Amino acid sequence: MTVSDNAFRDDVLAGLSAPIRAVPARWLYDRRGSELFERITQLPEYYPTRTETALLTAIVGEVAAIVGAGEAVVEFGSGSSAKTPILLDAVAPSAYVPIDISGDFLRLSAAGLKRQFPTLPILPVEADFMRPIVLPEQVRGAHKLGFFPGSTIGNMVARTAVDLLRAMKDTLGSGSWLLIGMDRIKDVATLIAAYDDSEGVTAEFNLNLLHRINRELDGTIDISAFRHRAIWRDSHARIEMHLEAVRDTSFTVAGRAFAMRAGETIHTENSHKYGHRDARLLLLAAGWGVVREWTDPDDKFAILLAEAEAPRFAP
Repeated sequence: MTVSDNAFRDDVLAGLSAPIRAVPARWLYDRRGSELFERITQLPEYYPTRTETALLTAIVGEVAAIVGAGEAVVEFGSGSSAKTPILLDAVAPSAYVPIDISGDFLRLSAAGLKRQFPTLPILPVEADFMRPIVLPEQVRGAHKLGFFPGSTIGNMVARTAVDLLRAMKDTLGSGSWLLIGMDRIKDVATLIAAYDDSEGVTAEFNLNLLHRINRELDGTIDISAFRHRAIWRDSHARIEMHLEAVRDTSFTVAGRAFAMRAGETIHTENSHKYGHRDARLLLLAAGWGVVREWTDPDDKFAILLAEAEAPRFAP
């Protein structure tokens, strides 16, 4: 069993034993989960990917003019790297470092980019970007542009998001940049549809976590005893994804016994949405000063360019 396997087992067992059952969202992204998420991004209800891609295409020239050429681009949670070529074409980087927890998917995506950019050093790192990361030696002394698209920051509660942004600052180093996507608060019907699509792909993505538990942790979960639920939690400005028991059920995971009553849930993911000041405050709390902010014409999505601030002795 690898370190990642141990972390998965420990998180699942701890999460299922907690008073409010929850499993960290990063474990949704095994190879099958990553493939399903890529299908989600192409669904008509799922506006974030289309909106961010169009916005990135429109503003990437401005980004390049601000940061200059020759930065090493470091992408956190690269997935399929679908938006990455737009950025790489514009900034002419010295190297590209994709970081993702799904090793198979990471290597497949990196190979595709290598064919597209044959002279660019591409240095994939299989890692959980929520934990400390040691970058490849080839880029440690280079100026860096961090890339964190997709509003993935929204998966984290505020304290975890700030911790992650601080860790990114430490990873990228002084003088670094961060280009980050953040989803805006909008009408509830649009939000719910984006996370509970009519084709059921998001439901399959969420339920895949239970298949993974059964496969990798000797689980005996009856998948038919659960359904996908997406909820807008206005007090927290977030969509929550849950796996809800539709009937009383019991099962084992890694030899441990669990029981759930009908209506109980396993909380699997958050997607926080941000107002204009919210986004800036989150970055400032982690030591990132916002240099530019762009939004689409309907203010559905924002992309912010931030610079690592020097440490302050006092306000």
